[in-house]
Amino acid sequence: MTAPVDAHRHALGVAAAAIERADAAPGQLARLLAAEMGHTDNGVVYTENKLELRRYDPETRRHETPVFVVYALVNSPEILDLQPDRSVIRRLLEAGFVVYLIDWGEPSRLDQSLTMADYVGRYTDNCVAAACADAGVEDVHLLGYCMGGTMSVMYAATRPARVRTLSLLTTPVVFDGTGGVLELWASHLDPDVVVDALGNVPAELLAVTFAMMDPVENFLGKYVRLSENVDDDAFVENFARMERWVWDGVDVAGTAYREFVDDLYRDNALIEGSYCLGEQPVDLSAIEAPLQQIVGEYDHIVPPESSTPLNNAVASTDERIVEFPAGHVGVSVSSRAHAELWPDVCEWLAARDEANV
Repeated sequence: MTAPVDAHRHALGVAAAAIERADAAPGQLARLLAAEMGHTDNGVVYTENKLELRRYDPETRRHETPVFVVYALVNSPEILDLQPDRSVIRRLLEAGFVVYLIDWGEPSRLDQSLTMADYVGRYTDNCVAAACADAGVEDVHLLGYCMGGTMSVMYAATRPARVRTLSLLTTPVVFDGTGGVLELWASHLDPDVVVDALGNVPAELLAVTFAMMDPVENFLGKYVRLSENVDDDAFVENFARMERWVWDGVDVAGTAYREFVDDLYRDNALIEGSYCLGEQPVDLSAIEAPLQQIVGEYDHIVPPESSTPLNNAVASTDERIVEFPAGHVGVSVSSRAHAELWPDVCEWLAARDEANV
C-alpha cells in the first residue's frame, strides 16, 4: 500500500532536483514550496462540530438569492478558489452573487459513526437555514461538486422548498457500469474491511486511490512537464497549488464512507429509487427546481454517463446538460473553463434569480 506514496515522493524529489539544477533554482523552489490556495476574503457565519460555513461577499450584490456550495467530503474545497484567475468563487462574486460554502473540516475518531443522513439531513440543512437567515431569503441556488453534488441531489429531493435552482458539477449519480474507473474500483472494494481496520478513511489512502486511476500521469507525466517548464513562474505556481490540494486532503467519516460505497456505487440505490437518508426515502421525482448539470467530456473519474441520466429522473421542466471539453478538475480550474464555462453558468443562475438588487 505504501508503494504509490513512495513513488509520489520519489517523483516529487526528482522534480525538486530538476528545479535545483535550473538557472532560476532559488525562486522556483520557493514557489514550489510556498504556493497557497484560498485567496478570496471570507467570513465564518455558522459552525457546527468540525464544519464552518463561509460567506463570500461580492463588491456589488446584484442578485437576491445566494449561491450555496456543497463540496465533497473528500479533499478540501480550496480547489474552487485555487488562484485569483482560476477561482469559481470569484467568478460567482464577479457576477454579483453572495456565496456560501461549507468547509466540512477534518472528522475525529468521535465522528466515525456520522452517516449521510447526518451530513445531508442535519449539517447541510442547518447550514442552508443559517445562510437563508443571514441573507434574508427563503431559498438558495444550490451548487454541488462531485460527491458534494450527489449530496446536493439528496438535499434537493428531501428539502425542495429550500432550493431555487440545482447546479451539479461532475456529479456521480448512476452506477450501472457507466461510472468509469472509480465505479470499477468500488465494485472490488470491501468498505467494511477499510472502516473496521481504520475507523475514518485516511486522506492519504484516498489520494493514492485517485492517483492510481491514472498512474502514468500522476506519478510520472506531470513531473516531466514540470521539469520542462521549470522556468515558467506561472506554471510552477499552478503545479504547486494543484499538488498541495491533491495530497493535503481530509479524512472521511467511516460510516458515511461505507454507506456511500455500498448503497450508491455498489447497489446503485439513488437512481433506482431505493436510497434513504436514515428513514427518509430520497425520491428524485420530488426535484422540481431548475437543473443544470456540468459534465467533463474527458472526465475519467465521473464520466458524463454517470451524471446525465439524472435529468430524466427529476420532475423539473427547466433543465440542461453542459458537456465541457475538460476533465474532472479541469471544469473548475482550467483557463478555458473560466473564460467560457463559468460566465455561462452565472448567466443561467441570474436568469432564474428571484430578483435583482
